[in-house]
Amino acid sequence: MSRSPGRKQENYKISRELFVLTYGALVAQLCKDYEKDEDVNACLDRMGYSIGIRLVDDFLARSAVKKCRSYSETADVIAQVAFKMYLGVTPSVSCSSAAGNEFSLILDKNPLVDFVEELPAERASLCYCNLLCGVIRGALEMVHLAAEVSFLQDRLKGDAVTEIGITFLRKPEDRKHRR
Repeated sequence: MSRSPGRKQENYKISRELFVLTYGALVAQLCKDYEKDEDVNACLDRMGYSIGIRLVDDFLARSAVKKCRSYSETADVIAQVAFKMYLGVTPSVSCSSAAGNEFSLILDKNPLVDFVEELPAERASLCYCNLLCGVIRGALEMVHLAAEVSFLQDRLKGDAVTEIGITFLRKPEDRKHRR
C-alpha cells in the first residue's frame, strides 16, 4: 500500500499546530501561576535551556553539520539549519559587533505566535517566546559555547520585527584547545 506524497507534510502541519497551541496553553498557565512577568520569563528560559541541552544531540545526529570554525558560521547554522529543521522558518542573521561575537536572528515569521494577536496590557513585560532563548543557550552550552541570548525586539510588543540577540561570551581565541 502506498502513501500519497502530501501525507507527510500534512502530519507535519498538524504536529506544528498542536505544538503551537500547547505552547500557548503552557504560557497561559505560567501566567496564572506567577504574578510577575519576570518569573514567567525566567521559567520559560529554564524550560528552554533544558530542552536545548537535550535537543542538541538530535540536531547533530540529523543535520550532519560540520564543526563551526567561527561565531558567524555558528549563527548561520542556527538560523539556516536548526530553525528550519525545528520551526520551519529561516531567520536572517546580522552581525552587530565589530568583535564578531554578537549576532541577531531576525524572524519575519515566528511560528510560536501563530495564534496570538497581542499581549494583554497587564503583561507588557512578558517575553512570550522566551523558551527559544533558553533552547539556543542550552544547545550552545552543550557544544561548549557560552552565550547570552535574549529578545531584542518582538512583534507582539509592537516592534517591526522579531529579533533574537546572541552574544558569545568568550573570545574566539579562548576556544582553541591547548596541545
